[in-house]
Amino acid sequence: MECGIDPNALYYEITANGKTIKGDSMQVQTYWISTQDKQKLYAKTWGNAENPALVLVHGYPDNQEVWEPIIEQLISKFYIITYDVRGAGQSSVPKRIRDYALARLSLDLECVVNELLPNRNFHLAAHDWGSIQSWESVTEPKFKNRILSYTTMSGPCLDHAAFWMREQFLHEKPKFFKQLFKSWYIVAFQLPFLAPTVWHFFSPQRWGAILTQLEKKKGLPLNQNIAKDGEHGIGLYRANFLPRLTRPRQRYAVCPVQAVVLLRDKFVSPELIDEVPKWATDFERVEVDANHWAVLSQPQEIAQYIQTFALKNSES
Repeated sequence: MECGIDPNALYYEITANGKTIKGDSMQVQTYWISTQDKQKLYAKTWGNAENPALVLVHGYPDNQEVWEPIIEQLISKFYIITYDVRGAGQSSVPKRIRDYALARLSLDLECVVNELLPNRNFHLAAHDWGSIQSWESVTEPKFKNRILSYTTMSGPCLDHAAFWMREQFLHEKPKFFKQLFKSWYIVAFQLPFLAPTVWHFFSPQRWGAILTQLEKKKGLPLNQNIAKDGEHGIGLYRANFLPRLTRPRQRYAVCPVQAVVLLRDKFVSPELIDEVPKWATDFERVEVDANHWAVLSQPQEIAQYIQTFALKNSES
C-alpha cells in the first residue's frame, strides 16, 4: 500500500489565547496521512509554503503540540511541518510492538514529507524519541540531498549509542555507569503490565508538576493527552532498544548535523554526543544550560539554534 493524504483539511490561526478556528487565515492546516501499513498520522503545516521547509519530530511522552512554543519563534522564517508520530496525539495506535520499529518510523517520515513536501528538500529538527527515530532517516542513503540539515536534541542514534557504551565499558566505566543509571526507565518500560498501567495515574496537571520540577520553570504548556501518549509510546522502547544495542549497525549521516546538548539533561548524558563526529563528517555542537524539556522551558534559545543552523545549510 502506498502513502496517501486525506484531502479534507482544517485551517487555524494562532492567537494569544491558544488556537481558534479562522477559515480565512490559513495559518495552520491539518491533514491525515495514510502510511504504507495503514496507520493514520495526524499532521499540520504552519506558515508560508514559499519559505524553506522545516520538519519537527516530537519525542516521548509528547505529541506535536510540544513544538508550538518553538513554532511561534520560527513561523516567519520557515514553512513548518509537524505530525503526531504513531501511537501519539491523534495518530492511530499500532497493535503490534514490531510496528514501532525504527525502519517503520522512518517510512512514516517519508510518507509525511512525500505528501506534504512533494519534490522538496527540507530541514529536520527533533527531540528525544523524535531525534532517535529521525537518526534512522538521517543515516539512510535515500535521504541524501533531500534532508538539508538535522538538529538533534536529547536523542542519540541507538546504533551510535551502542558503540559508545561498548567503548566506555572497556575504557571509561564511570561514564558507562552514569548513562546506565540515567537509563533506568528503559528497563522499567520493558515490563509488560506495570509500565503501561503507571501512565493511567498521570493527569495533565500531575505531569505538568513534574516538568516544572525538572525545568525549574512554572507555567509550561500541559500535555492534555499525557496518559495515552505515555502508555502507547512504550512500544518505541520495546521494539528498538534491545535489537539496536545488541546488534548495532554502522550508520553515517547524509547531511550536516547539529547537536543541541542539554547540559542538565536527567535522561541523556551529554557525553553520548562525543560519538557523533565519528558518524557525521559535517558536525557542530552547541550547549544549553537546560534540562530535558528545553523545547518548552527555553524555546527562544532552542529556536535560534535551529534557525541559524538551517539557514546556514539552506540551498542557495
